[in-house]
Amino acid sequence: MKLICLLFLGFTFFGFAQEPDSLQVDFENESYIYIEGDSIPKSSIVLDEVTVLPKLKFENYWANKRYLILRRKTLKVYPYAKLAADRLESLNKRLETLDRKSDRKAYAKKIQKYIEEEFSEELKKLTRTEGQILVKLIYRQTGKTTFDLIKQLRSGWRAFWFNTTASLFNISLKETYDPIEVEEDYLIEDILLRNLQSKDIEGLETALDFNYFEAHKKWSSQKTNAPTNKN
Repeated sequence: MKLICLLFLGFTFFGFAQEPDSLQVDFENESYIYIEGDSIPKSSIVLDEVTVLPKLKFENYWANKRYLILRRKTLKVYPYAKLAADRLESLNKRLETLDRKSDRKAYAKKIQKYIEEEFSEELKKLTRTEGQILVKLIYRQTGKTTFDLIKQLRSGWRAFWFNTTASLFNISLKETYDPIEVEEDYLIEDILLRNLQSKDIEGLETALDFNYFEAHKKWSSQKTNAPTNKN
């Protein structure tokens, strides 16, 4: 696969250099390339980095089917996790400009109320497993648990209450995200990377520090079975 990728890049570069709107010239026996719209000659062209994701192998048809179900659920809730990360970044930038504690608290409360009013009805439609995946993805995007984010925006008591309520539905707001240690998290990461690469979704860099290929090496040596949850 890597050889095919290198050959493809080679053909791409060769085809680009032969385009009629580019001109290759020689200054003192060194080749330069003029690109249309660019007045500065270039001695080389930097190509975008391409990451070749390994092919997943499943034990059987049912394992593959469970992966597809996890894929559907992950892609459904990912936009909400991305929104949470976007809003948190905007919130923190705004809070840095406010000096008084009362102003900071009022603004944080305003943002949380806006998010709750705009998306609460949609979030209520999520199943238990979709809700838990959302909690994991929020941690992936922000590096903080949903419990800690609520605690940060409001009070510790409110965070405790939310977590207690969520636990009634078997959802933990303290859930983290670790593709190295948790197989489901690895599969979710695989789903995200493949869809980010195909541009089916837009993404943010994860706030966490882990190596996908290390996770793949670990879990591919074991039975790759997606979660069996049906909710």
